Amino acid sequence: MAIPHVSFTDERLDNGLRLVIAEDHLAPVAAVNIWYNVGSRHEVAGKTGFAHLFEHVMFQGSRNVGKAEHIAIVQAAGGVMNGTTWFDRTNYFETMPSHQLELALWLEADRMGTLLEALSQDNLDNQREVVKNEKRWSYDNQPYGSFFERLLAQLYPPGHPYSHPTIGSMEDLDAASLEDVQSFFRTYYAPNNAVMAVVGDIDREQVRAWVRHYFGLLAPSSDIPPLPDMSLPLTLGGMRRETVPDRVELARVHVGYRAPVLGDQRLYALELASRILAGGKGSRLHRRLVRTDRIAQDVAMFPLGCAGGASILAGMATVRPGIDPAAVEATLLAEIERLRVEPVTQDELDRAKALMETAMLADLQRVESLADSLAMWATLFDDPGLVNEQLERYLAVDTEALQAAAAEAFDRDNLVVLTYVPESSAGGVEAVEEADR
Repeated sequence: MAIPHVSFTDERLDNGLRLVIAEDHLAPVAAVNIWYNVGSRHEVAGKTGFAHLFEHVMFQGSRNVGKAEHIAIVQAAGGVMNGTTWFDRTNYFETMPSHQLELALWLEADRMGTLLEALSQDNLDNQREVVKNEKRWSYDNQPYGSFFERLLAQLYPPGHPYSHPTIGSMEDLDAASLEDVQSFFRTYYAPNNAVMAVVGDIDREQVRAWVRHYFGLLAPSSDIPPLPDMSLPLTLGGMRRETVPDRVELARVHVGYRAPVLGDQRLYALELASRILAGGKGSRLHRRLVRTDRIAQDVAMFPLGCAGGASILAGMATVRPGIDPAAVEATLLAEIERLRVEPVTQDELDRAKALMETAMLADLQRVESLADSLAMWATLFDDPGLVNEQLERYLAVDTEALQAAAAEAFDRDNLVVLTYVPESSAGGVEAVEEADR
């Protein structure tokens, strides 16, 4: 099989901005994706949630763009845009008709260079309330909404950079002053802390000229602090469980494990293992829990890659009405254990690889996905060329490597179980945590 190869250029401006360009003239569109090397792992105690807050603040105007006008300008030009925050980074992206690419570059440069000119106390207070409402909607008032926060608290020790969710502490956000937020922006939102990937129906030399013109005079940051030590053992050292009464109609069993970091070959094997376990209706967990035993409504298993310390491998099964959650947990863990101790069949592995190959080839054909991947590998591993190695690394996994990775990760001493039960059946009991450490 011929694996597609992405051709790109990679350079730095004098102020440190890294520019990665890939031409793709298949369709008349262009994608801009800028990754700032700042996420929730860069936050310090008492000041959590700042990275995610800026995902909102960055749309509140700059010297030449009014409040919320960034979105309106992009949409009026026929484009789409957004921003996201994760442990390891914050990114902002636009996909535009290719003749509107210069506009997207100017917009990104204007807010990188002049956002503080528009960052008022009113804007900060407004976006602080937006984030608090997002937490209420996505975490506090969402069925099973606290599972990720609870999972992080179990998988990572207190104070570890990954131990709190990206949305942060509402108390910390309430306490944040305008000076705190301005300092955060000056530290991290600088050209020498950013990678810009531009992909699509573009002229490389024209892109270089525009980027030098709009970004070249922006000042770099001189005081980006180093990350703390993030190293962790790859196992927890004991099974941990928590029962959580919640306002839900059906019980749900969540499981979580520490996993190797991004770039580790074992994580590629575990992603394929996750697809064998829960990748569609032909997967082991769906066949056993949903179709055969009919004890679960749905199942899932997925890795969440992290660049330092340890990644996350998470799964869940929603319990059917009238079924004991303990029975679902036992069957779920039995199937995971079976994969851990018995080699998967070659047919299962080939199916998982085919699913992965389909998804990755589709991503390579979308300019926005390719721009995101190039920026990711450049930011986290200093090598955008790693985009060309990813499919090969999945295809290189054999049954022995998969079983070895599963045997290590799916150890019972590396297991967190969070069981959500309806409050009505829990008698109002508070969340109960047990640990065998």
